[in-house]
Amino acid sequence: MNHPDWYLALTVGLLLGAALLGGRIARMLHLPSVTAYLLVGLALGPHTPVLGFLEWCAAQIGILVSLDGYHISAEHLEHLEPAGNFAIALVLFNMGCHFPLSSFRRIFNRLLLMSLGELGSTMILVTGGMWLLSIFLNDTGLTWHIAVLLGALALATAPATTVLVLKENRSEGPLTEFTTALVALNNLASIIVFEFLFVLVHATRGADVSIGIEYLELTRNLMAATLLGMLAGLTVSFFCGILPATRWLVLLIAVIAPLMALCELLHVPYLLTFLAMGTTVASTSDLADEISETLDRLTGLLCVVFFVIHGAAMDLGKLVAAGAVGVAYITLRCTGKYFGIFFTANAHRDGPQVKRWLGSALLSQAGAAIALSAIAVERDRVLGEQLQDIILGTVVFFEIVGPVMVRTAILRAGEVPVAAAILHTANTPTEQLRSMAFRIMQSFGIDPPQGSSADQLDVSRVMRRNVKPLQASAHFDEVLDHIEQSHDNTYPVVTREGELIGIIRYPDVRDIIFEPAAKMLVSAEDLAVPVRKVLLQNETLGDAWRLLKDGHDDCVPVVTTAAPQQYIGVVRRRDLLRLLSHDISKEQAGG
Repeated sequence: MNHPDWYLALTVGLLLGAALLGGRIARMLHLPSVTAYLLVGLALGPHTPVLGFLEWCAAQIGILVSLDGYHISAEHLEHLEPAGNFAIALVLFNMGCHFPLSSFRRIFNRLLLMSLGELGSTMILVTGGMWLLSIFLNDTGLTWHIAVLLGALALATAPATTVLVLKENRSEGPLTEFTTALVALNNLASIIVFEFLFVLVHATRGADVSIGIEYLELTRNLMAATLLGMLAGLTVSFFCGILPATRWLVLLIAVIAPLMALCELLHVPYLLTFLAMGTTVASTSDLADEISETLDRLTGLLCVVFFVIHGAAMDLGKLVAAGAVGVAYITLRCTGKYFGIFFTANAHRDGPQVKRWLGSALLSQAGAAIALSAIAVERDRVLGEQLQDIILGTVVFFEIVGPVMVRTAILRAGEVPVAAAILHTANTPTEQLRSMAFRIMQSFGIDPPQGSSADQLDVSRVMRRNVKPLQASAHFDEVLDHIEQSHDNTYPVVTREGELIGIIRYPDVRDIIFEPAAKMLVSAEDLAVPVRKVLLQNETLGDAWRLLKDGHDDCVPVVTTAAPQQYIGVVRRRDLLRLLSHDISKEQAGG
């Protein structure tokens, strides 16, 4: 029995739920969420029958589970594809919003040489290497036509993948700036070079084409894409200036959705259209950052959809089928990207980290290369299918490894804040369940029994003695490890003898840029601030609440009464709230 409606609804829920779980695991493993979304899609997609395997496993252990023949099919992915395309449009628009013409002019001279070096070396290595491979393997299918077009496709860098990793990690600095600019230039160059070469290749294969007319058509499409983007950008800049911010999202969707349709109808490259739209907004409006932030939540949701369906569409079998040709293409493209930057970047002017890591941040490949190979299939089925098989096979590698390399590059370059470099949570699953149970009891008018008033209970009633302090001599990487393992936002710092000398607050360090080179130069003592509020071990819970209620700290250190004051534990705000809810409610009512 076929149930298309609930099948599709189940597919969306299953993919998003699995992506959420995968993203959480990825954060714990210090991997980009994008990688997790792709792997989740790959595992649940039609090419990897995980659902059927799980149903079989359940049956083997006596658990009756029937999915009524349900599976995530290619048809489901086609239904979700418009949402994915919309996500790419939003990402491109967002990228343009952070890159006004003034910013581009500022780095143009430095960017030009690196761009030419990277594009040139990638094109030459991939084209020459694939042609030599065809001779070595005596592969008649791998002609010079394929080699040349693969060289053009190798130029493209996946914008959504790369930009989302940069955005997720809140990176800032020259490497991030150059990466964003080169992603835009790479895709534009790939489209132009591919179209230019395809016309020549098509002509040499005996096709009845007019090179002049084809190039005129290409020029028209590029100009039309740019003009459409500029007009849309001016429209957004004007109306966002006169409409309240609460209506900006409606305006943006009302402009972007028909613009996507228009690009499809006119067969113009929408990548260039939305980049031009974002750049126009950034160059003509003082509200570009606010406009971009308005789209962030919608972009975040749609990008999860995009990456899981993109992962589901990937086929590991195609990577295996690509064989030696696929391995060669991957190796040559990676080599060209990396060394093209390495040999053209100036370590003194651009920075040593840019020279060392920028090439590694440009490896992701997906949308533009896949789209261009699909266009090739439409124009020349035999030639296009050969290209498409190689691209679809190697995309699996580039989309899984690429995001990891982007995150590694910006971390090594020291452009990621502490909050994005580590995983820190202020609550555990157990504590969250306890808090929910407490709230449910309160909703029914039930308060946990209160033995005595707050001023009659000493701090030992809720003090946690198992909260280890930081040693003053601990290096920065040890501090970060401590923060990751803790569920508090306040961390006592003690001497070797256990004397409390200060505290480190997570809000004070989370925006510090994680600089790998400085991790052995900064200690916990350097980051600590003097302790203004401490509890003596003989004080009461009432004293503890009076210290915490007007502040922002989530816990307060407890020390011995005798000098020098030795650290012995902490009292947490949430523990006090649970124990003293009745007294606090009376105090607030009386106030």
